[in-house]
Amino acid sequence: MQFIEGTPRNQAVLFTQSLEELIEADNEVRLIDLFAESIHLPDFHFTIKTTKEGRPAYHPQDLLKLFIYGYLNRIRSSRQLEKECKRNIELMWLMKQLVPDHNTIANFRRDNEKAIRKVFRHTVSIAKQFELIGGKLLAGDSTKLRAQNSKKNNFNEHKIERHLGYIEAKLGEYNAALAQADQEHKPGVEQEVQKYTARKKDYEDKQQYLEQSGEAQLSTSDPDSRQLMTRNNICEVAYNVQTTVDAKHYLLIDYKVTNSNDSRAMSGMLRRTKTILGTTAFTALYDKGYHTGIEIRKALDLGIEIMVAVPGTGSNAPDERYNMSRFIYEEDKDAYICPEQQVLTTNGNWYQKTKENNHYLVKHYTTNACAGCPVRALCTKNSKGRMIERSEYAGYVETNRLNIEAKPEVYKKRQSIVEHPYGTIKRQWGFYYVITKRGIKRASADAGLMFVAYNLKRLISIMGSEGLTKYLQVLALLIIAKTGFPQLKIINTAPLFVQVKKMFSPVNTLLRRLKATSVTLNCQPYLSS
Repeated sequence: MQFIEGTPRNQAVLFTQSLEELIEADNEVRLIDLFAESIHLPDFHFTIKTTKEGRPAYHPQDLLKLFIYGYLNRIRSSRQLEKECKRNIELMWLMKQLVPDHNTIANFRRDNEKAIRKVFRHTVSIAKQFELIGGKLLAGDSTKLRAQNSKKNNFNEHKIERHLGYIEAKLGEYNAALAQADQEHKPGVEQEVQKYTARKKDYEDKQQYLEQSGEAQLSTSDPDSRQLMTRNNICEVAYNVQTTVDAKHYLLIDYKVTNSNDSRAMSGMLRRTKTILGTTAFTALYDKGYHTGIEIRKALDLGIEIMVAVPGTGSNAPDERYNMSRFIYEEDKDAYICPEQQVLTTNGNWYQKTKENNHYLVKHYTTNACAGCPVRALCTKNSKGRMIERSEYAGYVETNRLNIEAKPEVYKKRQSIVEHPYGTIKRQWGFYYVITKRGIKRASADAGLMFVAYNLKRLISIMGSEGLTKYLQVLALLIIAKTGFPQLKIINTAPLFVQVKKMFSPVNTLLRRLKATSVTLNCQPYLSS
């Protein structure tokens, strides 16, 4: 039986190939190279070694290329990236056969969280340049990324007290055994007493830290990570990553890594979105985890139309016909009308209430008619009669509810919009966890590179590799003009303008920037390449 046979390993090659010949013209790695070259480094503030002592540093653009390639190909480990530089032909071409040490690779990610965020914003600016961001309908949500910190190494007050109680019981047992032990067994018992005494001191130090810092939790491996509810009452030590996604092409326009739940996150993300888009003329969709009165008020005060899912009522009447939703509020009279047409009034006082660390004020509405009401048992079990609470944010909450009722078909799009990036990043790429340790800034750098890779992948998919290549060539030429060749004279840019404008109409801003540049290059070779 015949099989296809390979070339003998010891056979000499007469005509060798360069790395350039081995990489196809449409290979994605060429786009990564162009994308990194299109970045004007001084504007991004990468950490660069400036001292002349010792070995020269690696160029930040080279390390950025390495990370973007790695994240696009599901490689995040610095040790694995170092290994790939030695054996991966695409990376050999991209890195020009440089092989940085894994510590150098890891330190670049650690030290450049802000610069990585600016690289992400660069992908957003490219999308805006080509009108790929609609800016009319957006959806916000969060996803949990597990931290490099086990549940065992996460502590709260209750857990520490439980451990201290167990240790006290064990010390009592060993102290009693020590009093009765003979000389032969006494050293072993004393060793156990010392061990549990040291553990007790360790837990008391943790307890003291929580008391002094005011923190609710302490994580020993990754100090900024927290135990958060993921789903179905399952808790994980994780970070909570807030994201905002545009509905037109499911491109991410903003992200923020936090270690708290969603209840106080919406208004901050909307303020940032307002700055990015330069307008408030958009609709933002959120799930019920963001339904907090003060956050809804802040969002509406920004002038943004929001639709936040309304959670179910925590307590209902014995008969659903008398649920809170059946009581009608009359704003001019500041009173409620119950289903039996009785009027519930308020004494005008505000009472403070706390729910899940959120403090707010409420008014109480009651009526004396409850005493003789024939359906009282169907309405309330309270011996004093039915009482309605109205929050200081009730008007804003009602506006949000009316927004959803007016356009229910719009709100139904929320999940399909905001879950698109999570499906790619977590399910396809397997990025369920943060690979970095020791702090939220490092976690933010890791998440930022994920989102840079995602947006770049979407841009390639939407624009096509050829179109994106042409645009990045233009940006690369701008960088050359700004930094490398101030002495060059104007030669010929007309072909560049014609071709780019023919391919993409919304590039007027870029063309104005090119025309305003003091130098211009002969771009014909780039157009034909």
